[in-house]
Amino acid sequence: MSASSGTRVLIGAIASAHGVRGEVKIKAFTDKAGDVASYGPVEDESGARRFEIRKTGTARGLVIAKLGGIEDRDAAEALRGMRLYVGREALGKKPKGSKDLWFHADLIGLKAVDTKGAALGVVAAVLNYGAGDILEVKDEAGRTQLYPFTKRVVTKVDVAAGAVEIDPPEWVEAKADEEE
Repeated sequence: MSASSGTRVLIGAIASAHGVRGEVKIKAFTDKAGDVASYGPVEDESGARRFEIRKTGTARGLVIAKLGGIEDRDAAEALRGMRLYVGREALGKKPKGSKDLWFHADLIGLKAVDTKGAALGVVAAVLNYGAGDILEVKDEAGRTQLYPFTKRVVTKVDVAAGAVEIDPPEWVEAKADEEE
């Protein structure tokens, strides 16, 4: 089964070419950067191009890899910015004892409800800007709400039931200073 035939997971993006023999530098979105090459073949966003991937090194937090069929710097440079995907099944199951850990791919698409069971929307993305994960929830009208993915705010995650329970914090609204 190719990654394009089911749920796909973004595991990295090609940052640039590396050297003259067709290697690329990959910004990995995996827990451990070196794991980007351990899930098997990767595909581009459309699923039209598929590459075997072999890690050859690391440099400044990036993975250096050889992609099957890419033989020179020009071909590698042409891939700059390409996002790399694998099928969700390539990730395997959650490790035992990881009660409070989830794959982002398993959270996207879950119904979001408040603590009283009222619908808030659907988890559209899991974001992280450096200070921790944030759930992006879209309601039926297409409006987006962001919730910190903390135990205080996301009180229950039930992937099997297809839902997350959120206790929305009281939002702080910035107001302009009053003129004197």
